Amino acid sequence: MNIKHMPELLNKDNQKGVYMRRIFALTGIMLFVLGMGAVAADKFCIYTDKNAPVNRFIPSGWMGDYGDLKFNDQSQESPFSGSTCIKLTYTARRSGGNGWAGIYWQSSSNNWGDKKTGFDLTGFNKLVFWAKGKDGGEVITLVKVGGIQTNSQGEKVAYPDTVNKEYGPIRLSKEWQKYEINLAGKDLSYVNGGLCIVFNADQAGKEQTIYLDDIVYTYDSALIEESAKTNFPFYVYADSSSLDNHFIPSGWMPATAAQDIKLDINSGNNPFSGDSCIKVEYKNNSGTRWAGIYWQNPANNWGTVPNAGFDLRGAEKLTFWARGEKGGEIINEFKMGGISSGEYIDSDSASIGPIKLTTEWKKYEIDLRGKDLSYVIGGFCWATNIDVNDPEGIVFYLDEIRYEKE
Repeated sequence: MNIKHMPELLNKDNQKGVYMRRIFALTGIMLFVLGMGAVAADKFCIYTDKNAPVNRFIPSGWMGDYGDLKFNDQSQESPFSGSTCIKLTYTARRSGGNGWAGIYWQSSSNNWGDKKTGFDLTGFNKLVFWAKGKDGGEVITLVKVGGIQTNSQGEKVAYPDTVNKEYGPIRLSKEWQKYEINLAGKDLSYVNGGLCIVFNADQAGKEQTIYLDDIVYTYDSALIEESAKTNFPFYVYADSSSLDNHFIPSGWMPATAAQDIKLDINSGNNPFSGDSCIKVEYKNNSGTRWAGIYWQNPANNWGTVPNAGFDLRGAEKLTFWARGEKGGEIINEFKMGGISSGEYIDSDSASIGPIKLTTEWKKYEIDLRGKDLSYVIGGFCWATNIDVNDPEGIVFYLDEIRYEKE
């Protein structure tokens, strides 16, 4: 990820002093682990009300198209409890060209793992928060606990989070609803990224406003560790706004690809199923003579992000539907996996091609039997070149891209 930092929001030392004075004056309860965060016995709060003395973590880690975000942590628009809540608007304008944006709540302002200010949250086993949308139907693509483990160059940071747990996507209603992230069995001995919220422009579709309130770590004695399980079919693309979609079409190749490719994942031009399909326009404007796109997890991950791969063991084939606008369009290769340049690479790869498309939708399959699918970050890829196609360029369509069992 290309991570952008925002200016410091709060002075940590002053904030800590105010917190401690208020806590001791009001309760007289002795808290512990000063310097690694003061952790209460029953819960650990990220947000209850604006300026609440029990709040911890700072919403300073703005990422992706951060100019598309508007943040207000003292909104009085019908909070779930207390007098305020967090109001977060995502415009989905793609102002930085990434197609996504997010915010990390960090243990100290803009701490991307270079400062030892994280909290020991051992003893807690879930993160609880309340959320709603302004209109209903708004989508939070990802909610994360921890995960600050490498920098933007993929290098391990000095003080990494010991946990990396993801939850979502979530489609919100107009009414407040409670959400819980199961952290049972997770190592919470050092947490710098207390909360992360990510939006995706494709899933949002338009500007959306959400509200958050009462974000706390707590303990549930009945909670058991979740077993890792992948349900099939596992979609790369179902419909443009589908919450079943995985991977992001962020790996444009080569460096000149933005000059040569136009991508529309919400095309209504005769989709194979549902309301939308993927439309790809390719012209050799740059003179590079070839281009392609990888669907990656997370965005722009060329093997530099740890613990990012999906375990797709059990899948026996990757299927998709494709057609050309005129017929005769040639795609040199359709592929899954194969990202191999970083430290955290795909566990295997498989491909078919070249493929000559027709004007009618046709189903294609990539055989995955015998492949190691334990760690997949490159969920789908296509690549072609101008030498085997119309010199004026081509247009083709994709739909229903998914991993399947027989």
